[in-house]
Amino acid sequence: MEYQHLVRSNEGSLGILTLNRPQRRNALSLELMLEMIECLDGFGGDPAVRVVIIAAAGKVFSSGHDLSEMVGRTVNDYRRLFDVCTELMEKIQSIPQPVIAQVQGIATAAGCQLVATCDLAIASDEAGFATPGVKIGLFCTTPMVALSRAIGRKRALEMLLTGQIVDPTTAADWGLVNRVVPASELESETRRLACQIADASSFTVGLGKQAWYTQVDLDQAKAYAYAKEVMTMNSLAHDAQEGISAFLEKRAACWTGS
Repeated sequence: MEYQHLVRSNEGSLGILTLNRPQRRNALSLELMLEMIECLDGFGGDPAVRVVIIAAAGKVFSSGHDLSEMVGRTVNDYRRLFDVCTELMEKIQSIPQPVIAQVQGIATAAGCQLVATCDLAIASDEAGFATPGVKIGLFCTTPMVALSRAIGRKRALEMLLTGQIVDPTTAADWGLVNRVVPASELESETRRLACQIADASSFTVGLGKQAWYTQVDLDQAKAYAYAKEVMTMNSLAHDAQEGISAFLEKRAACWTGS
């Protein structure tokens, strides 16, 4: 389909989704979020795509929700907006491919939520992160869900209560992003990480991603009970048997995605 607010492209086994509203600081309008869900659905169902990268055009990664859509609306309008936002965040974590945020600039409010939701994130040394809703009377409650799970309670509350920008080095130290690189190296470093992941069995990676999100909020006993069953079934898979055999035989594995 044709997209108005994003650009979808493929680079070999990588699917690239680029936010393309630079004139609006890549604000997450309702239309943009719906397009992102559609695009992610397409990538998710494409076995040729092994990793998805979310990037952004212009200097700002995303300024969060489009505030022009949040003045004088009805309760159903607001519910629709946040329902779609939640669907987008859940879509990122439910597709089988790992999703990497390539953060070149500021990511605030729902834009920060987007980074926190992605499975992995690489940030430029020109990036910054904030949840400044408290400054305009709109607490970043939905961003809080992803942020608190990424960086923990005290750090998340500090960001939520102050609205202050966190520099990229601190964001990496807190676990909001995986690493920080010079702006000139952001694209190449993101693709290097993506290609490392794409080299593995797509079946195994997809299974592992699903297992990660299922077990992470369980208590330890339930997590182990679940994980041992997943690993048992994983062991029976063709790619696991092929990978083990290839290791023992000192040869390259030939993945089938099954």
